[in-house]
Amino acid sequence: METMTLQSGMEAPAALLNEPARVSSPAGAAASEPLSVLTLAALHAVGWLTVSNFIGVGLAILLLWPRAGAWLAPWSYGRWMPVHMNLQLYGWTSLPLVAWLLKIYRADGGGLARWSRTALVLWSLALGLGSLSWLDGHSSGKLFLDWSGYVRVFFPLAILFLWGVLAAAFLSNRRGEGNALRWLKLIGLVLLLLVPFALYAACSPDIYPPVNPDSGGPTGASQLESVLIIVLILFLLPYGVSRRIAARRRWLVVSWVVFAAEGLLCLGLGRADVSNNRPTQFISLGSLLVWVPLMPAYYTSFQWQENTRRWRMAVLAWWAVLIPTGWCLFLPGVLDRLKFTDGLVGHSLTAMAGFATSLLVLLLIGLTGPEDNVFASRWAFVAWQAGTGVYVLIMLIAGWIEGADPAFTMVPNTTRNVIYGIRLCCGMAMAAASAEWLWRLHLRLRAAVGSSTGYAFSTARARAQ
Repeated sequence: METMTLQSGMEAPAALLNEPARVSSPAGAAASEPLSVLTLAALHAVGWLTVSNFIGVGLAILLLWPRAGAWLAPWSYGRWMPVHMNLQLYGWTSLPLVAWLLKIYRADGGGLARWSRTALVLWSLALGLGSLSWLDGHSSGKLFLDWSGYVRVFFPLAILFLWGVLAAAFLSNRRGEGNALRWLKLIGLVLLLLVPFALYAACSPDIYPPVNPDSGGPTGASQLESVLIIVLILFLLPYGVSRRIAARRRWLVVSWVVFAAEGLLCLGLGRADVSNNRPTQFISLGSLLVWVPLMPAYYTSFQWQENTRRWRMAVLAWWAVLIPTGWCLFLPGVLDRLKFTDGLVGHSLTAMAGFATSLLVLLLIGLTGPEDNVFASRWAFVAWQAGTGVYVLIMLIAGWIEGADPAFTMVPNTTRNVIYGIRLCCGMAMAAASAEWLWRLHLRLRAAVGSSTGYAFSTARARAQ
């Protein structure tokens, strides 16, 4: 009985892979649907990534030449920073996941494609209005929850509109799916419905203060919980963009069993505010090291498109760096020195610019089809990965120095200026890479629109004859 239950649990998400492939080549899709919803989502995502990266370059310039801020007044460093960070989170990080949801719920084709495009436009409009609001000095004061005033209402409404499109797609396509898959999608819709309301509530200063006076920093339990959420996302993303290899099913079972054990460990630790000096905290967090070899094994259980290989290797390489370094940074003595320094900036770059960006590009390639060449540029790949790697390294060095000398980053000196100059160069390389991807997406969409226009003209002419 237990075996049968386990099999049905594994087969339910796998049913997503058995749907007919609906992403054809760009040329073939252009004739009937010139602005593919998934490609348009990629355009929005990479567009915000590029904008955010160039803002980051501007911020790096201000760190080297603070007097340049006088030219931008009143749009100072403090007003540009939330724009930079929120566009990275709600633009680049979120929109590929939105595209994945549109694909999973099959809202990227047919009559719902038009509404899906509208949802993407509303999402980007909310980000644009939010950016103007933050530049004008309006903010809740909370990191990544800066939505205030009218944009605090508009963005949740945009999310709610997207939810309506997904719900409509679920109702339209539910008859052709198995019971297990329908229940999984229904549960997903219920959870997604909570997002806009939770976001609106969390942005209120009355819910909890921007700085929690009861917290002295991260705990092993909180870090373990956060990483397990990322692991769960990594488990789900291959479905819909790759095909499961039946012969390697054992790694899926092992991974889910380990995940369940880690979840029980997380529950056992509780959520109390305890010091990272307690062995139970850093030892339990060290249990995450098992995912360094296990996650690559999990991903070998799927058959991927050939054009994803470079980015799959990048995802797994950054994952192998992220988990051990994250654990080391939490150890007693190390965290005490690097807390609130550029060292943690370097670690966040490992997570976001290194691991997350590689994963999101992998996801977009899987969504846009095997013939996608938007992210095939070798120089852009090298520029991004090398820029990120050097950026992380110099921030860790700066953070270690800063931990012993808190005035290091505040008082200009030769070492500090050299490090921040290298940081600027890395940012410029990463911005150039994202601009290359955006340009390639622009050319792809322009070619698709041109092909569609020619197709429509020839069809109308044939009918007239």
